[in-house]
Amino acid sequence: MVADWNGAAGGSEAGHSSGPREPAAAPRSPDLGTPDAGGSQPTGRTVHLVDAGEMLDRLDAEAVAQKLRDRSFFWLDLRSPDEKDFRALAELFGFHPLALEDSQAFGERPKLDDYGNYAFLVIYGVNAHPEDLVELAEVHCFISPHYLVTVHRAYCPAFEEVRRWLLNRRDLQHPGGVLTYRVADSLVDSFFPVLADFDDRLDALEDDIFVDPDDAQLQDVLRMKRALVALRKVVTPQRDLCARLVNGALTIPAPATLDESARREAERYYRDLYDHLIRISDLVDTYRDLMTGTMDVYLSTVQNRMDSVMKKLTVIATIFLPLTWLTGFFGMNFGAMVKAVGDWQAFLILGVGLQVAAVVILLWLMRSRHWL
Repeated sequence: MVADWNGAAGGSEAGHSSGPREPAAAPRSPDLGTPDAGGSQPTGRTVHLVDAGEMLDRLDAEAVAQKLRDRSFFWLDLRSPDEKDFRALAELFGFHPLALEDSQAFGERPKLDDYGNYAFLVIYGVNAHPEDLVELAEVHCFISPHYLVTVHRAYCPAFEEVRRWLLNRRDLQHPGGVLTYRVADSLVDSFFPVLADFDDRLDALEDDIFVDPDDAQLQDVLRMKRALVALRKVVTPQRDLCARLVNGALTIPAPATLDESARREAERYYRDLYDHLIRISDLVDTYRDLMTGTMDVYLSTVQNRMDSVMKKLTVIATIFLPLTWLTGFFGMNFGAMVKAVGDWQAFLILGVGLQVAAVVILLWLMRSRHWL
């Protein structure tokens, strides 16, 4: 059964070292979950019913019921399901009302609830978003030794590769655990490209702030901080959940015939997943600290520029202060004060010379005290 995990790791992160990938050369049915040529994400309800060798793009209740009777493993992936789909899940699988209620209420905290012969898992991935920078991909999983049912609203591009992988695997003895790992690994590794984009954005933003700070940059900083807070809210509990899986406090439903060597192999793969989540959590915390520093840089740069402007205005006002006093003095209507100014020579000396002398003296004082 250890062979089940060979090629199970297929994450998107560079440097992933959990084993070779399986070839993705299986025949494919029409896939509603693939972006179009323009790069836009598909919208609306999509369904994929996948087992080893077949994939349907509709929710065929009779096919699902037959697979359940045959105990033939399959994966049912529902994107943006409606009320009819949830009623079908209740009728076909007999899921607990609390599990169905949680699966319909998105915004859940990452968790793993045990319901006896199946478990309910909430796990998150992330997609890039043009406005909010990140779009959380919340996936609800019903895990059994005989099936995996995933429910989500956000588009999960990594699931396409996982579906191709499952089509090629006809020899899995523990498909529930292996496929659950593949799904979880694809979602966890989706954080790395988004965080790498954060790193590039942050470097460019700091360079722009030093050159010419403006309000648009401040808005970018605040948007990035909000995005990082959203990531931290899901990454931290997801990391703790994976830690409990690694130490045995929680378990993925497995066949009763699963031997100890396969259990140890599964633990190794989930430990690798836990390591990825620790790295993601550290990156999120690091970028949050860097964003705080970027905000301080922005405020300091703006304040320094304002101080420079105020300094120049203060110099101008100080220079005009004695000039205003002199012109006001000679403009008084008292003959005794200005009768000495009777010709143009006196005017040049008292009227213009004093003002020039005052400006020169002020400039000398400011330079000598390093105010300029």
